[in-house]
Amino acid sequence: MRAISTPNGVRSGHSCRRRTENWNESCLNSLGASDLARGTNMNLISVDIRMLRSLQCVAETGSITETARRLSRSQPAITLQLQRLDDICGCNLFRHDGRKMVLTSDGRLVLSYANSILRLHDELLSRLSSPDIEGQVILGTPDLYAAYLLPSILAVFQRAFPRVQVQLQCSLSTPLVAQVHRGEIDIALVTRMNDFIGGRVVRQEQLVWITGEHSTAHIESPLPLALLPPGNIYRDHAIEHLEMAGRPWRIACVSESVSGLQAAVFSGMAVTVLGRSALVSGMREIVASGEFPTLPKVDLLLYKAQGATTPAAKALYDYLSHYLDISREISGVLMPDMREAGSEEPLTGS
Repeated sequence: MRAISTPNGVRSGHSCRRRTENWNESCLNSLGASDLARGTNMNLISVDIRMLRSLQCVAETGSITETARRLSRSQPAITLQLQRLDDICGCNLFRHDGRKMVLTSDGRLVLSYANSILRLHDELLSRLSSPDIEGQVILGTPDLYAAYLLPSILAVFQRAFPRVQVQLQCSLSTPLVAQVHRGEIDIALVTRMNDFIGGRVVRQEQLVWITGEHSTAHIESPLPLALLPPGNIYRDHAIEHLEMAGRPWRIACVSESVSGLQAAVFSGMAVTVLGRSALVSGMREIVASGEFPTLPKVDLLLYKAQGATTPAAKALYDYLSHYLDISREISGVLMPDMREAGSEEPLTGS
């Protein structure tokens, strides 16, 4: 099926949606044996892995120039790759927002598949090049990230390095950074606190106000809060922004574990502040308003102990750096479209 041209020359997104829904088959250039036996004439679509890498990088940077620098290619080469990808998909994957290139809704869909293809591609190369790496690595992280960010990445790592044993140690960010500096753990994925030094920024998490699906806690005064202990930046941002808004508040729950905060939210006894990735069934996001000011993003830092020099530790550090920094989960990419399609709207603050 070819793309349908509209009067203003923009390709119709309907054709692109149908093509990208079959992205796995077309991108992998697969053709059934029965079709070959019948001699069916089919136009085989082959997508160069470099096209997908360029798509991914431009989506991240918003710039052809920066993408060309990172990938060690010329700017015209990157431009041609993106034009070719537009032609294959039958739709425009980017639009210009000033001097920045941003994904269209079709582009976000194609990027989600591109991320999966690139992840498998890189996993294969890692597996083939490092079959003999073995050993134990201690990875420290708060239980929030252990539950919502790491499972898919660790599953991929385990398949690529089956002889590496990862010991997961969950704790708050501040003690974990101290442990990695003392060499008690090999790697730490933590939330940046104001006094942290070093570490590599690998991701940002948008903080949001969260209440229970059927809770009325968000309209109570003073506002009941479920927060992490003092010294945590999630807690600091929640209190600071409520104070700025002049909203009375009280502490209803303090927990070092995200499960404790969730229990307070599910029961309807409190509102909490977490990263948007932690939203699960039974929770509702509260739309930013005068009473619930917009919260900032927080940096996620990746640390590696000075003495963590084994091939196993390096392999895990590189995997976490790559997949947290570049890849985007399909569900995360499609979230805006899912909300537009009629899912429940987040709560307002009143």
